[in-house]
Amino acid sequence: MAISLQQALGVGQYLVTQRLKGRKQYPLVLMLEPLFRCNLACSGCGKIQHPKEILKQNLSPEDCFAAAEECGAPVVSIPGGEPLLHPQIDEIVQGLVARKKFVYLCTNGLLLEKSLDKFTPSPYLSFSVHLDGMKDLHDRCVDRKGVFDIAISAIRAAKARGFRVTTNTTVFEGTDPQEIQSLFDYLTELKVDGMMVSPGYSYDWAPNQEHFLKRDQTKALFREILAPFTAGKKKWEFNHNPLFLDFLTGQKDYDCTPWGSPSYSVLGWQKPCYLLNEGHYETFQELLDNTDWEKYGHKSGNPECADCMVHCGYEPTAAEAAMQPQNMLRAMGSLF
Repeated sequence: MAISLQQALGVGQYLVTQRLKGRKQYPLVLMLEPLFRCNLACSGCGKIQHPKEILKQNLSPEDCFAAAEECGAPVVSIPGGEPLLHPQIDEIVQGLVARKKFVYLCTNGLLLEKSLDKFTPSPYLSFSVHLDGMKDLHDRCVDRKGVFDIAISAIRAAKARGFRVTTNTTVFEGTDPQEIQSLFDYLTELKVDGMMVSPGYSYDWAPNQEHFLKRDQTKALFREILAPFTAGKKKWEFNHNPLFLDFLTGQKDYDCTPWGSPSYSVLGWQKPCYLLNEGHYETFQELLDNTDWEKYGHKSGNPECADCMVHCGYEPTAAEAAMQPQNMLRAMGSLF
């Protein structure tokens, strides 16, 4: 696996600390959304459906640092919108890296190459480039021709400058497994520092409601996609805990950890989960104290959660599971 040893040790130490303190509900990844604006209109994303007055707003660097301190998660993912549209994104990243947060700046790649001078390579910083398939499929998913080529050029440029670059792929119903396998082969040739993959899951604001996966479909599709990897025929580098991949293929059965990836934006701390649009709290502590956590996850009986297997809910569960003695060897073996 492609999670760096430094990050694995840092996150592991954090998990042990939470256990020693007796905490049952704690964040692992802060999803920090400094803006909702984007320069694409992807069919599987609903962020730009917010009203114009919301789309004009940005979090300040100070807002971002305060959220990171308040939350305390060791990993900060910066999605959007398109974060590189933020006029102070370099200050935000620099401040989070200075706080020794493992930062994943998520981008569609359109502005990445021309923005590289704003950033300094660091083991704490990774660019996570969105790629949902090879050229034709990806350009169709983002509803614009030429985006794939621009993103690939940006990946090459960032790697040449010494940056860590990972990719993020969402798989939808009807996806050809060989298409995703070809993408993984191609990204391996590019020597990306890790690939992330997650099933698409329906939420109300996404324009495309027809191609989100049901739970059984997810397991079957990922068994096909990952078959060469699980058989040892491919040496793909995933930026995932291997237990999460076991979950996607149906080898493990986990429940959601809805507090594991809290989301903070210009609207505040989102009630879990970000796919449900149930409102916001002003503080992180209010989110922890006022949420009925039993209402979320596959085993809760909540129909909104019945088919969900997305990484933001289940990757934290897999990280917790990796601390169990029977899973440690598999989790640690993926680092070497």
